[in-house]
Amino acid sequence: MGSSSTQAATVAGSLPGRRKVALYLALLTLQYGAQPLVSKRFVRQDVIVTSLVLATEVAKVICAVILLVSEGSLKNQFNDWSITRSLTASGLPAAIYALQNSLLQISYKNLDSLTFSILNQTKLLFTAFFTYLILGRKQSPKQILALTLLIVAAVLLSIGESSSKGSSGGNKDYILLYGIIPVTVASVLSGLASSLCQWASQVKKHTSYMMTIEMSFIGSMCLLASTYQSPDGEAIRKHGFFHEWTLWTVVSTLCFFP
Repeated sequence: MGSSSTQAATVAGSLPGRRKVALYLALLTLQYGAQPLVSKRFVRQDVIVTSLVLATEVAKVICAVILLVSEGSLKNQFNDWSITRSLTASGLPAAIYALQNSLLQISYKNLDSLTFSILNQTKLLFTAFFTYLILGRKQSPKQILALTLLIVAAVLLSIGESSSKGSSGGNKDYILLYGIIPVTVASVLSGLASSLCQWASQVKKHTSYMMTIEMSFIGSMCLLASTYQSPDGEAIRKHGFFHEWTLWTVVSTLCFFP
């Protein structure tokens, strides 16, 4: 009787956690689905990519700080913070994510929403690959099958997108160079950065909110440094940081969290 009661209590106690996981998965699915649609609808073609990525990083920091304050752990986190630990855990993922976000912004503008969404989800495949290399974590047969189906769908959509653009008078090479290749490289980078973040979280015991703040700050510094020589930097100096922005552009930055 005691064992049955314990099992029942365990199952009952896990239900709220499962509901929370299901809610987060539903919200994440909605965000990934809305991401390319919102970008195409509300971000103008001439918006400077670096300005959009930097604004997204600022929004991430604000959200992470709000969540730390709500948990009451903000002071403790910053008391335990050190620059060496921060650079070790967050430095490389931050630089990778900064490049990934820029590639995604380029790809948004040159692919239809469905093709972009499927190609973007190939980051799950690369996350599994790099997680195995870095952490030695293997995938189950079902997970391997799901990842295989995902990569097949991505390849078929890539071929279809390139062919349809060519037959309709579009430039196939342009779509490949500024649409398919950027999002594919971004998926590889996302998989690598996600695996490094898991390593930092599990091995270095770094909290996710602090990693978000650190990576956003370091990534922003990398982007700002690049503006000294990049075309985006010249465009910012010539037209201003918020060139071609609207109120809806500001709202859309909330949909660009990787």
